[in-house]
Amino acid sequence: MPDDTTIVFGVPVPSTDPGFLAVVRFHILVGVTCVIAGLVAMLSRKRRGRHSTSGTLYYWCLAVLVASATGLSVVRWAENDHLFILGLLSLIAATVGRTALRQRWRHWIRVHITGMGLSYILMLTAFYVDNGKNLPLWSELPQIAFWLLPAAIGIPLIVRALVRHPLARRELTKS
Repeated sequence: MPDDTTIVFGVPVPSTDPGFLAVVRFHILVGVTCVIAGLVAMLSRKRRGRHSTSGTLYYWCLAVLVASATGLSVVRWAENDHLFILGLLSLIAATVGRTALRQRWRHWIRVHITGMGLSYILMLTAFYVDNGKNLPLWSELPQIAFWLLPAAIGIPLIVRALVRHPLARRELTKS
């Protein structure tokens, strides 16, 4: 490992700057919170309470995560521009999904499920593209797997939710 690399929560970070490392630590903690909140929202019954509280926490953690990723990307733009783009797309997808729900757009449930699901896929893709090479088991996979596996697993789950969710099914029969 090069002398200018620091291990933060098991992740090699190409810096020894204390300020940069503080942002990285914060970014990792917010990212873990975001992943957990998103999982709780996905696995909860779709009604007020746990689902909406976790979904709101996911959204705002994602906004903070993208903000910190933006700062980290700017510092190392040549190496991280793709992570900035993935983060931005993730936040846009979540914003579209959240807005569809809050404003009750036409077919809002399908837009909400799709937007939030794609947001989670894009967030995980950014994580795996950046860190997959350092993770047990993932380190054995080719780089292209880090880009494709989150979508290969997540898109069928989104389709399943669109087909099985009672409100989405009701919308399909109306169309």
